[in-house]
Order: sequence, then C-alpha cells, then structure tokens
Amino acid sequence: MTTAEKADLIIRDIKKESGTSPVQIFKNIAEKAYMSIHGPEHHILDGASLLVAYKNAGGQIDLDEALEKLVAEGLRMPGAMCGLWGICGAITSVGAALSIIDGTGPLSVDGTWGDHMQFTSNAIGELGRINGPRCCKRDAMVAFKHGISYVNEHYGVTLENEPVKCIYSGVNEQCIKERCPYYA
Repeated sequence: MTTAEKADLIIRDIKKESGTSPVQIFKNIAEKAYMSIHGPEHHILDGASLLVAYKNAGGQIDLDEALEKLVAEGLRMPGAMCGLWGICGAITSVGAALSIIDGTGPLSVDGTWGDHMQFTSNAIGELGRINGPRCCKRDAMVAFKHGISYVNEHYGVTLENEPVKCIYSGVNEQCIKERCPYYA
C-alpha cells in the first residue's frame, strides 16, 4: 500500500475521532492494520491528530480543508528524513499543522513564523538528546508533548495530555529501551 493510499485511510478514520487528546487520537489510528510501526504515513497521522484534537476542543478551522493541506505537505516529506535530512517527520507534521492553524507561510511577519521555529527547535532538541535510531512512535510522542503545550499556550483551547507508556517496544526491532522516556 502506498503512503498516499494510507493517507486516505488515515483521513477517513481520523474524521471519526471525537476526543481532544492528540495522543489518544494517534493511538486509535496507529492500531489500524494499514499503519506500520515506522514509516512516512506518520508524517500525516501526527499533524492530523493534532488538527482533529484542536477542532474538537473548539479550535476554529475548516477541518476538511486543514486535513487536505496537511496531507499535501505530509506526502512531500520523504521516509527516513530523520536520518537523511536531520529533521523528524513527526515534528515537521505537527509544525505543518500549526502553520495550517495560523495560516503561516514563508513570508509571514505576524510572529507565527518564529513561534513555529521555536516549537520545532524545542522538540528537535529533545529528540537530539534522546538520540537514535528512529522510532516513529517515540518521535510522535515528543512532537505531541511540545505541540500540546504550544496549542494550549497560544490558541485559547485546551488539548488533553496524558502520561504515555510505550506499547510498541516488542515490535520495534530498534527500540532503545531504557533510553526512551516512554519505555515501559
């Protein structure tokens, strides 16, 4: 199945979610048979989980349009970009979601451009301290940790956060175990 086909399924299923926790929305979709433990579909799922939680919490966006934009951006992000480009797709996906919420672009001067760079910098800094190899589930949780804080501080809505204990270490051949903040 291609990433674009998985994206269609993610969007179909994520629109059914009603919660305000991006982590829980992510977990619900990550359990689907079409989701891989790792892969570029996370470049869509992660930001989409934040957008849906934001909308469900009262955020003012056209969800269909926002998800369409997020899919377009997510499909431009190649797999393995964490190792090959030095930037994590989970964090760029959540960053894209923030840009969609704010309508930020490369010429924005309203402060959101810099605010999003700070979000990205903080989240990437944490991943850098944890170190690799990649884990799309761990990296999503780091992106959500910073993304939830960002949304709750900037948008007048409250996204739920929850403690995370990994349930994927048994199927992740590259699990870093005790070095991971979510290892159970």
